[in-house]
Order: sequence, then C-alpha cells, then structure tokens
Amino acid sequence: MGVCYFYIIRCQDNSLYIGASHNVDKRVSRHNKGQGATWVKQHGEAKIVYKETYDSYLKAHRRELQVKKWSRKKKENLILGLKP
Repeated sequence: MGVCYFYIIRCQDNSLYIGASHNVDKRVSRHNKGQGATWVKQHGEAKIVYKETYDSYLKAHRRELQVKKWSRKKKENLILGLKP
C-alpha cells in the first residue's frame, strides 16, 4: 500500500507515544482531535518529534514494536539523532 512511517510524538506533558501510519500528519491530527489513541487524550496535544520511512506498514509496525520496548533514554537519544 505504499510508503509508511514509524513515528514518535511528544505530548504536552512530555510523554512519548509511538506508532506507525501511512499518513503521519493526518494521524497526529486525529490524535489531537481525540479520535486516536486514548494515551494522547490523557496526556495532551502531541507534536511529531521523529519519524522514519518504510516501504510497507509491516516494516514500520515492526520498528514500532521494537522501539516501544526501549528505555526512555534510548528513545530520547533516537529523537536527538544520537546512537540509541
């Protein structure tokens, strides 16, 4: 189905949400309108802080599952472009 993205968004309370989507901007907009994950509703408006491009949803979703297991520090290093 084409290009897909793994993404990290930061909520108002500085918490991180990790996901995968074909259209990150649209997905984050939906999150911020309360139509996405409950996490974002509970933690405040979100902004994209990191994304990677993949050629399939499956690959982006695998990356999502991988990074969700990481420590907060490792995730922050990825966002900053440092070695995770």
